Amino acid sequence: MTWRQALLLSCFCAVVLLSILREGTGASVGTAQAAEEEASEDAKQKIFMQESDASNFLKRRGKRSPKSRDEVNAENRQKLRADELRREYYEEQRNEFENFVEEQNDEQEERSREAVEQWRQWHYDGLHPSYLYNRHHI
Repeated sequence: MTWRQALLLSCFCAVVLLSILREGTGASVGTAQAAEEEASEDAKQKIFMQESDASNFLKRRGKRSPKSRDEVNAENRQKLRADELRREYYEEQRNEFENFVEEQNDEQEERSREAVEQWRQWHYDGLHPSYLYNRHHI
């Protein structure tokens, strides 16, 4: 029973302490509200645009009307940029694969050379000079 009383007493102390701390922060609400109002005004200025900009934004061309030269140029720039990024990506992938294949071929060549060298050492009879010294140099 004593451990329940100790637990209850500690919970009660925590509640009292939190309520006191909450009242302490409540005194500074006046300055926080003023700062909050200023922040909301700044946010409104960032979110909403001027009337002239808004009217120009809402004046959209019809679906069948021709595109302006600026729109066509912007679309072409976007397409060219996308093509360039795609080309760079595939070039990078191709280079990585070529490097991987080259490393694999080098490793295979090294293993093959080692195997041939081991075969020559195993079958060398000691009477004739080894293959390395019997090469014809051009």
